[in-house]
Amino acid sequence: MSSMSRRALLVGGTASMAVLAGCGNPMGSVNAERLDARVDATRDFLRETYPEMEELFRNAHGILYMPLISEAGLFVGGAYGQGALRIDDVTVDYYSATRASFGLQFGAQQYAHVLFFMTAQALADFRASEGWAASADLRYAVPGAGGAAGVQTTTAFSPVIAVVFGQSGLIAGASLSGVRYQRIIP
Repeated sequence: MSSMSRRALLVGGTASMAVLAGCGNPMGSVNAERLDARVDATRDFLRETYPEMEELFRNAHGILYMPLISEAGLFVGGAYGQGALRIDDVTVDYYSATRASFGLQFGAQQYAHVLFFMTAQALADFRASEGWAASADLRYAVPGAGGAAGVQTTTAFSPVIAVVFGQSGLIAGASLSGVRYQRIIP
């Protein structure tokens, strides 16, 4: 690797982390009360805005709420957020979500997402893992502007269903592929 490409990689990574640090995401600090309040607001927003998702809420064995993910990239990118896993609407664990990316990218964005664990096995696998990674086969039920976030036939029988919403910023699209979730202790 030439010194020029190393320098570009270093500058891009440093700039990305500086942008992430400037976002309204409490990087490095876990406050259980604050996270639970954000999770409550996220849950309430989804239920009020997308009542057709009630079936997901009713049938999920557990729900991981990630109320705020901050993502930034300048050749090298990263994303970070914190949230809570709830079973029967009771917080059982807190998690962080991280992702690193490389390639042609520039900008920053924030978004929220929720993972609905639709089978007991999917929930058990998630909780037992040291660092569960979202994969490309994750099924999405995406709320759109004025549209429904309903569960379609392709997602109805999926073990994990993701809902990504509240996106704002300059990076187009929000994918959870490659996001790594790890348990944190408040």
